[in-house]
Amino acid sequence: MEKIPMTRAGHSALEAELKLLKTVERPAIIEAIASARELGDLKENAEYHSAREKQGFIEGRVKELESVIGLADVIDPSTLSGTIKFGAIVTLVDEETDAEKTWQIVGEHEANVEKGLLNIKSPIARALIGKDEGDSVEVRTPGGGKSYEVLSITYK
Repeated sequence: MEKIPMTRAGHSALEAELKLLKTVERPAIIEAIASARELGDLKENAEYHSAREKQGFIEGRVKELESVIGLADVIDPSTLSGTIKFGAIVTLVDEETDAEKTWQIVGEHEANVEKGLLNIKSPIARALIGKDEGDSVEVRTPGGGKSYEVLSITYK
């Protein structure tokens, strides 16, 4: 299977979520199922069915996290430099509106646009890869085309 690139911070966050699911959420749902069973008839027991559904979600997420963590290729961006690549923190300026945006290019499992973490598979990240400071970048997105200028590239 293909390795999944991610930063050390992203890897740590996934490991923390997995630990929480296994040590807190899983035991709590097992207890909730046991309590719901004590209420009697399982066919019409909404608490039991709800707890079983939540258990299914938790078990599915545990398997997904174990798989992703097992395939993780942890990359330390602080050891990198040069043109834009995975892990780069890039400051762009929209050539039409002069609005500045700062993004870090990360793996798909740690991406969060609201936190400035851009999925490496996104149209913007793919357009930025290999660019340098001062370069102009044309990005085609589902919402239309955008032009950006690369103001700075840092690796932390």
